[in-house]
Order: sequence, then structure tokens, then C-alpha cells
Amino acid sequence: MLLNTKKSYGLVAILFHWLSALAVIGLFAVGFWMVDLTYYSEWYKTAPYLHKSVGLILLLLTLSRIFWRMFTPNPKSLASHKRWERSAGHIAHGVLYLLLLVIMVSGFLISTADDRGIWVFNWFEIPSLGVFMEDQADIAGVIHQYAAYSLIGLVLIHALGALKHHFIDKDSTLLRIIKIKND
Repeated sequence: MLLNTKKSYGLVAILFHWLSALAVIGLFAVGFWMVDLTYYSEWYKTAPYLHKSVGLILLLLTLSRIFWRMFTPNPKSLASHKRWERSAGHIAHGVLYLLLLVIMVSGFLISTADDRGIWVFNWFEIPSLGVFMEDQADIAGVIHQYAAYSLIGLVLIHALGALKHHFIDKDSTLLRIIKIKND
């Protein structure tokens, strides 16, 4: 029930997936909105603070998820999946993880470019590792923005693929990441 089986995802993988999805969509929406805030907005300091805190929690979740995947095999692809679908799925998942890490590392570099750490919900501070390059915030900001747009594009393709499997192919691809099965 907690662990993946050859046929289905376990509770841990399902929670990793949906918590990550919620965080990614929320962070993108807040990031898109907050870049237009002015100094006089009541959210000018609060939105970035929340964005950074949730982003660092997502980093911890993503690293835990990668570690989990290394030791817990994924369910086998369905027999009805075409070879190109299996390959595309594996590549897409790898790129999703890569983009997540690029976004979070670049976000960290933006936020610590002034050599100050980042407070996570006033629970603890992640210290700055120092300034690594001239114009660090600007360079990391461009990388962060383009990687975030790329991630959201890939997330949309991922979701459309799951919906295609569910409504057109009528297979259990989507249901395997929604329901916990004892098999």
C-alpha cells in the first residue's frame, strides 16, 4: 500500500506526485503574478517570502522523491503503451526532474545574490553559499523564468497525455497515479 508494485503506485509515490503538482502550479501562478507587484503593494514582501519558502520545501520534496525513485521501482508500463509513448514518458519525466532542479537552484541563486540566507516560514534559515558570479541575480533570474515556462509547458503536455490515455485509449495510466490498489 505504501510502496509501488509492478502494477500500481503506492501511497508515497502518489503523495509525492500530487504535492509536487500542486506546489509547481501554485509557485508558477504566484511567480507570474508577483513580478508585476509594485513597492506599494501589500504583497510586495509577502509574495516573494511565501514563494521562496514553498520553493525550498518543494526542493526538499523533489530530492526526497528522486531518492525514493532510486530505491522503489516504478510500475511497469501497460502492455497497450506504444514503444514511442514509453520512451517519451521516460524522457519527459527526466526533463521534469531536471527542470525542477534548475528552477530551484536558480531561485536559490537569485534569492542569495545579496549574500543573505532564506528564511523558510520563519522556521529555519537556509544560509547563502555566497556569490558565485557577477550579476548573479539577473543571470539566475533569466534561467529561472525560462525554465519555469518550459516546466509549465511540459506539465501541460504531461497532463494532456494522461487525459489522452484515460479518455481516448481508455487505459488505467491516469488511474494508477490517483488510486491506491492492493495487488
